[in-house]
Amino acid sequence: MASLKEVKTRINSVKNTRKITSAMKMVASAKLHKMQGTIAQMLPYQTKLSKILRNLLSTDITIDSPYVIKRAVKRVAVVVFSSNSSLCGAYNTNIIREFSETLAQYDHLGQENVLIYPIGRKIEEAVKRLGLEVQETHQTLSDKPTYAEAASLAEKLLMLYAQREIDHVEVIYYHFKSRGAQVLTHHTLLPLDIESLSQWDDSVESESSFAQDYIIEPSVQELITELIPMVLKQQLFTFTVDTSASEHAARTLAMQIATDNANDLIQELTKQYNKSRQQAITNELLDIVGGSMR
Repeated sequence: MASLKEVKTRINSVKNTRKITSAMKMVASAKLHKMQGTIAQMLPYQTKLSKILRNLLSTDITIDSPYVIKRAVKRVAVVVFSSNSSLCGAYNTNIIREFSETLAQYDHLGQENVLIYPIGRKIEEAVKRLGLEVQETHQTLSDKPTYAEAASLAEKLLMLYAQREIDHVEVIYYHFKSRGAQVLTHHTLLPLDIESLSQWDDSVESESSFAQDYIIEPSVQELITELIPMVLKQQLFTFTVDTSASEHAARTLAMQIATDNANDLIQELTKQYNKSRQQAITNELLDIVGGSMR
């Protein structure tokens, strides 16, 4: 059995750990609250943009845009999000596993035809461990999401797609549903599909007469030409904020579990300490009584 000093030392050590996990939980919770505010402010704009574009694409108007053209997949770009730091449960592990499974689906293309855009230090390190080339580094976008940086990355992907240097753009990220639920999601950014826009709007109203109900200037085609890149840039920024919120939610939960486990361990060690102390006192009393009877 461990000595009283050893047990007491361990109790103090666990208490110090509890202070750290509790502080990390509060920090992650504050960051999550901030990201939830960003999502609440951004989502109506994202929803309206996607709805307008979906309404236009749902009509029988011929759309002349390189971003809606589907072609045989010979070269792909994979944008994958992770965090820069750990201590967030299985968050990064699940992303890396999903990324590896996605790579396996494109084995037939060859490594040189799979362009990888990791966002976050953890996934970037995983890509390098696999011996794969990283196209760009976007660690700051994982910690502090900004529309400017997300739009810059989206512009590069749009340019590559329009120039036929890539035929498919896939995004792997965590979708934030609530503090206790984050969903690992695959999303096809390019080519643009009407169904992919439906996730931003649950409306079931008929859109078949949309173009006839509104006067669009300068023209429907010019509006769509401007709107598609705008929507795709906004989508990529939304994924960034979504992932950041999911990371903070996962870390909040992980630190809460760690704090609870520390509390349970402290209770068990305290019981062990009291029992050992009581046994030591009892032994001393027995020695005293035994000595006095001689």
